[in-house]
Formats: sequence, C-alpha cells, structure tokens
Amino acid sequence: FTAWCNSHLRKAGTQIENIEEDFRDGLKLMLLLEVISGERLAKPERGKMRVHKISNVNKALDFIASKGVKLVSIGAEEIVDGNVKMTLGMIWTIILRFAIQDISVEETSAKEGLLLWCQRKTAPYKNVNIQNFHISWKDGLGFCALIHRHRPELIDYGKLRKDDPLTNLNTAFDVAEKYLDIPKMLDAEDIIGTLRPDEKAIMTYVSCYYHAFSGAQKAETAANRICKVLAVNQENEQLMEDYEKLASDLLEWIRRTIPWLENRAPENTMQAMQQKLEDFRDYRRLHKPPKVQEKCQLEINFNTLQTKLRLSNRPAFMPSEGKMVSDINNAWGGLEQAEKGYEEWLLNEIRRLERLDHLAEKFRQKASIHESWTDGKEAMLQQKDYETATLSEIKALLKKHEAFESDLAAHQDRVEQIAAIAQELNELDYYDSPSVNARCQKICDQWDNLGALTQKRREALERTEKLLETIDQLYLEYAKRAAPFNNWMEGAMEDLQDTFIVHTIEEIQGLTTAHEQFKATLPDADKERQAILGIHNEVSKIVQTYHVNMAGTNPYTTITPHEINGKWEHVRQLVPRRDQALMEEHARQQQNERLRKQFGAQANVIGPWIQTKMEEIGRISIEMHGTLEDQLNHLRQYEKSIVNYKPKIDQLEGDHQQIQEALIFDNKHTNYTMEHIRVGWEQLLTTIARTINEVENQILTRDAKGISQEQMNEFRASFNHFDRKKTGMMDCEDFRACLISMGYNMGEAEFARIMSIVDPNRLGVVTFQAFIDFMSRETADTDTADQVMASFKILAGDKNYITVDELRRELPPDQAEYCIARMAPYNGRDAVPGALDYMSFSTALYGESDL
Repeated sequence: FTAWCNSHLRKAGTQIENIEEDFRDGLKLMLLLEVISGERLAKPERGKMRVHKISNVNKALDFIASKGVKLVSIGAEEIVDGNVKMTLGMIWTIILRFAIQDISVEETSAKEGLLLWCQRKTAPYKNVNIQNFHISWKDGLGFCALIHRHRPELIDYGKLRKDDPLTNLNTAFDVAEKYLDIPKMLDAEDIIGTLRPDEKAIMTYVSCYYHAFSGAQKAETAANRICKVLAVNQENEQLMEDYEKLASDLLEWIRRTIPWLENRAPENTMQAMQQKLEDFRDYRRLHKPPKVQEKCQLEINFNTLQTKLRLSNRPAFMPSEGKMVSDINNAWGGLEQAEKGYEEWLLNEIRRLERLDHLAEKFRQKASIHESWTDGKEAMLQQKDYETATLSEIKALLKKHEAFESDLAAHQDRVEQIAAIAQELNELDYYDSPSVNARCQKICDQWDNLGALTQKRREALERTEKLLETIDQLYLEYAKRAAPFNNWMEGAMEDLQDTFIVHTIEEIQGLTTAHEQFKATLPDADKERQAILGIHNEVSKIVQTYHVNMAGTNPYTTITPHEINGKWEHVRQLVPRRDQALMEEHARQQQNERLRKQFGAQANVIGPWIQTKMEEIGRISIEMHGTLEDQLNHLRQYEKSIVNYKPKIDQLEGDHQQIQEALIFDNKHTNYTMEHIRVGWEQLLTTIARTINEVENQILTRDAKGISQEQMNEFRASFNHFDRKKTGMMDCEDFRACLISMGYNMGEAEFARIMSIVDPNRLGVVTFQAFIDFMSRETADTDTADQVMASFKILAGDKNYITVDELRRELPPDQAEYCIARMAPYNGRDAVPGALDYMSFSTALYGESDL
C-alpha cells in the first residue's frame, strides 16, 4: 500500500516513509486524494495540534464519502492515533474507489470486471489460467503475459518457465517499473513463500496494469467499431454485386427475346404458323413467368439494399449505366410491346393463310371447270364444215354458233371471277402465286383466242347465210333453252360444291337460308327441264314423220337430253350432300359458341376478382393495424390466398388455348381478353410482393433505429392522416402540413433540403418508407465518418497514418485485408514504409469523396 500511495504522491513531489505515521496529520492524505481524483479539497489546517489533525483527516474522509463511498467504522481519531488496521482499511477503500471501481467489463462488478479483463488478455498464453487474485499469480506468468500482450517487445515470453516463478515475478516487476512506470508494490519472495498471497495487494498491483494499458482498451473498442463499419460495407458491396448480376442477366434475356418476338417472317403453310403459335404459348407459360419473378425480386433486392444503406448512413446505391430499375422497367415494357405485336401478327397471319387456302381452292375449282368447258372449243371453231354443208346444215351451224356465243358470254363472268381471285391471291402474297398467275394467264389468253375465233367463224357463216334456209325452229328453240339451262345446272353444281368458311352461327345460318331458297327453285327448274326435253321429243317426232336428213341429231347444240338428265341427276345428288355439310358446320359453330361462353363466364369472374384484390391491397397498405409483424403475417396469408387462386388462371389459359385452336377470333360474351387477365395477374403478384417488402423494410428500419411499435404506429397514423388522396404517398403540401403538425418550424430553404432527402428523384411525392427513414434519422444515433476516423487514429497511436502491421494486429484477418486493399498510401512528410491513409478511406466509406 505504501508503494501504491508513493506512485501517486511522487507526482506532487513528495512521498511517505511510514504508512502508520505519515498520514496522521491528514496533510499528505488530502494531497493523495487531490492527485488521484484531479480535484481540489478544502484548504487544510496548518496547526500542529490534535484538533487540527482531526479536522484535516475529516476533510479527507468527507471527500471520500462525497464520492459515494461508505466508510464503515473508520474515524478520524483512529487515523490520527496511528491505528494501523484503520489506516490500511482506509487506504484499501481509496484504492477500491479510485483505482478499481471504474474498471467495468461487460457491466460486472469492479473485482469481476478486472478478473474478466485479465482472463481475456491472457487467454492465448499457455500455462496461464487466471481464476482469482491470489494463487493464480504465484508463478509470475500472469504478470508477464499481461505485459507481453500489450508490449511484446519488452518480454521474450517464449523463454519463461513455469517452474521458475522467482525469475518470472522479478522480470515482470522490473519491466513494469522501468518501462510502464508501475512501482514495485510486491515482493517476489513474499509471494512465493506465502501459501495464499494477499488478494488486496495483488488486486491493487494488477489494477495499475489495467490503467497502464487503458489506451490498448480504447484501441480494442476502436477496432470493434471499425470491424462493424467494414462488415456493413462488405455486406452492401455483395448486395450491389448481386443486383448488378441479376440485372445483367435479366436485360440479356430481354435482349435475346425481343428479336425473336420481332421476327415477323411469314410462313407459307397453316401448319408452320400453328407451330409458331404453340412456341409462343410455351414462352408465355414456361419461359416468361420465372422472369416476371426475377424482375419482382430485383426490385425487392434494390429497395432492401437502399434501406440498408440509409440505415447505415451510406450514400444511395447507383447501379451501372443502363441497369437502373427504370431501365429494367423500360426494357420490360419494350418486351411486352413486342410480345403483344407478335401475338397479333400470329393471329392475323393465321387468318390470312386460312383465307389464302380457301381462295386457292376456289381458284383451282373454277379454273378446272372452265378448262373442262373450253376443252376442244378452239378446234371446233376452226372447223371448215360449213364449206361442204347442205343448206339446212349451214343454217344449223349458224344457229349452233349463236348458241355457242351465248354460252361464251355466259362463261365471261367465270373468267372474270378466276382473274379476280388470282389478283386477290397476289395481293395477299400467296406463296404459290407464280403457278396461279401462269394458269390464269393461260386461261385469259385462251379466252381471247376463243373470242377471235368465234368472231371469225361468225363472219364466215354470215357470208354463206344468204345461201342457206332457216332450219327447223324447234331445234333452235331447244338449243336456246338447253344452253342456259345447262349453264344454270353447271352453276348450281359449282355452287353446291363450293367450299365455305364461317366464324359465327349467324354466318352459317345465312348459308343455310340461301341453300333453302335454292332448293325452293328446284320444282321450277324441273318444269323447264321437262319443257326442254319435250321440245327434243317433238323434234324426234317431226324427223320420224317427215324423214329429215338430220337423222335425229340437233345441229344447233351439242347438249343432248342425256347430258341434261345426267347433270340434273347430279344436281339432285349434290343437294343432300350440301345439307350435310351445312349441318356439320352449324354443329361446329355451336361448339365454338359454347367455348366463347365458357371462357367469358370465367373471365367475367376472374377479371373483377383481380381488380378487387388490387384495391384491397391498396387499402391494406394504407390502413395497416397492429404490429409490423402482425401486418407482415397478415400480408403473407393474403399473398398465400392469392397464389392459391392460380389454378383458376391456369384453367382459363386452357380454355383460351382451346379457343385459339378452334380459330375463334372474337368473343361478345366478355370484355376481358387473356392478355388483360395475364397482365392483371402479374401486376397483382408484383403488388403484394412489393407491399410485403415495404413492411419488411419498415421492420429493418424500426429494429436498426430502435423505433418502438408505438412510434411506428404514430408514424403510420400521421402519414395516413395527411395522405389525403389515399394513394400511399403524400404530395409536397401534405408533407409540409405533416411536418408542421409534428412541431417543425422551417423556411423554404429548410423544407427544400428535407424534400431532397425524402424525394431524391424529385417525383413530387413522399412514400411511407421515405417518411419513416426521415423520422428515424431525426433521432437515431448512427456511426459517422468522423467516428470511424477517430477509431483508426486510436489504433494508429495518434499518428496521421496507420501501418499494414498495425491493421493486421488490431483487426480480424479478412477485415484487415479489406482495408489494406482499399487504403491509399500515405504521402505525408512523416510517412514510413507501409504507411496507409486511413483519413481518406474513412471519408470514402460514407461516399463523401472518392478513394
């Protein structure tokens, strides 16, 4: 105790020789208290009388009591009388109060705190096990370990032996006195020779070590702070890297997908276009949904990262150029625009190909009928039979030619129809247009030639007409009536075999009505047939009666009664076939109408359901009650109920696929298209995920800033009150009114500064998350660049730079290397090899300058 007292009294230029005697007048006792407390005591009495001494000792005891120390059974009289036990008790009380009591590790008592400090500092050393303040120190290794831990250059610990306690103790005491200014308060021989060394003496001496190394304790605290800051920075950098990679992958997928959707190269066949449509359905069902989730997750990760950066007082994260959330949204919008255009193009192409197939078949049928009719007509027109014909024969040839001209004129409409269909196929870009055009051109050229030959033959017949007499009018009447009737039958056969394409029940009903009207004309047609056959029969009677040279043949026409009857029979056979075809098509259109109604019924339920859920989520995000965890659980349950609705969407997709496969292009039973439902469903999933993320970020903010649930409820109530439009956002004026209601008295400049914090993108609105961040920042205690810089300064021993070795000694390995890799070399005049600039590094951590 004498040594301890002298270690402090020498600072005042004095000391004591005998602890029993030198404190009796109270003067050096008062001086000791002034040195160790740094405070001035009352002016001492300078008299030599006992009353003066008691007064001085009482002043010392009163000062001790003023520091909250209870002096049990210690009075000034005992000290003045030289009572050794009382004097030593008083000194021990002073040591406890001024040397040991302030030692507190993890909020333990002074003695336990000092013991815990010793255990932590000596834990790495072999043969050292500090459990108390007596026998644990007898071998001297504990003292040596404390010195080596803080000043390794003073002791070669590796050469010490546990079985040489005298050397160990003297080494520690000598080094402590010489280099650490800790006087020898203990005697090595006494400690070794005592079964249980004095606990108070050991504690007093060890406390001097603690105070001597208090600077190292500050360094440890500083190192912990730096580690915490660096850990936050490392985590944020990893989140930034993850965002960049996810954004790059998503943009690359969009970049690769859009050219596919923009490839509008048409196919020549319906089968090929149907395959394109099936590939597009696979894209919508299988390839796009995971990317929708990735896009949503990307926005959630971005919001979480920004929240963490704000909570750690870091600058906001700015993604690489072209990888902002807005860039992702713009690229996604381009994708959806291309997707919409591609689907419309596919359906239009299918309609076009269907129309082309119909027209091509119609062209071939009409061309075949016409070519069949023209077969042999050129050779007939080029005959010279009129040169050797009799009078009656030449007149017959003339009438026959007139009938042919009538027939030719009747076929003019068919030729025009063939040319019109060929022109339409060209305009619709039919893939086999060259062969169609060649066939059409051949028909037209032949038709022109037939016209020329017809004119030439008529001129030849008319030149000889004057030489001929009119032949039997009955043959002529037969020919004139048979030709149009034959043409009518050919037209009827063509119409009855004509293919048709319809999309609605109304259209098929129209065709059925027209067919019924045609059937109604059959009785009149049959009467005409009977009349024509009657004329032929009368001719036969005349020939038989008058023995005409024509031998029963009609020189005016090639149409025989047999042909008329054959074609008439064919017409009668085609009528029921047409009935069957129309009936089958009517059944198909009824099935299509059932598919329309089935899709419409579901879409009219799902569409409003999605809209209702969107509105409910909007209300939930504004009118949340209970704790944030309650809100989060409620939202997750709500999300689960929405996800459980997915089978209904899938069922609707199946119905939509059936409709497309049936080539149904419109639906009067609903205003909702599959595209509406898909977009609404994706928006619904994204909105609930974002709402959940907002609550999670609010929990992050609350926990990081120490915001209570009551404060969070107050923030929510204030926000909801001033969110007058109930959009989940306050505009500038509502936010200003909110601040004023909470006691902020600010001018325009201050309000503009606050708006730049809560609305950095200058959108003119304040979200709830931004509002919480601002309110929490107003009171929260956060680390700053100055605090981190001060911590590095402690580790650097108050130097303006820190060395590589110091970083590796004071920080964990990974964080030490993190600093070394990022700190710039220190270029000051006092620089040494390996010196690093921790000041600019600390500033850069908070985005206030570039490394």
